[in-house]
Amino acid sequence: MVAPLSADEIQRALTGLPGWVLERDALAKTFQFGSFRAALAFMVRAGFEAEELNHHPEWTNVYHRVSVRLNTHDAGGKVTAKDVALAQRFERVMTE
Repeated sequence: MVAPLSADEIQRALTGLPGWVLERDALAKTFQFGSFRAALAFMVRAGFEAEELNHHPEWTNVYHRVSVRLNTHDAGGKVTAKDVALAQRFERVMTE
């Protein structure tokens, strides 16, 4: 089982993750794009990052928005370092 992060650890992690919030025991963010195609391209690239970490997001796509929620089932649905690492990778995808 993976250990959940403390509230302080989560708040420290959020300072380096612009736009991410703690929402119902998950890191959450909605990404906005100029088109459905751009949103879908992000999901494909981010999906490869998630697969590489073997940590998969809960996400939805509506036209030009992708809403992401990250928590760890093996930690009782709480936020862990795995979630922070995946959020960081999603941010890198946005800058590529």
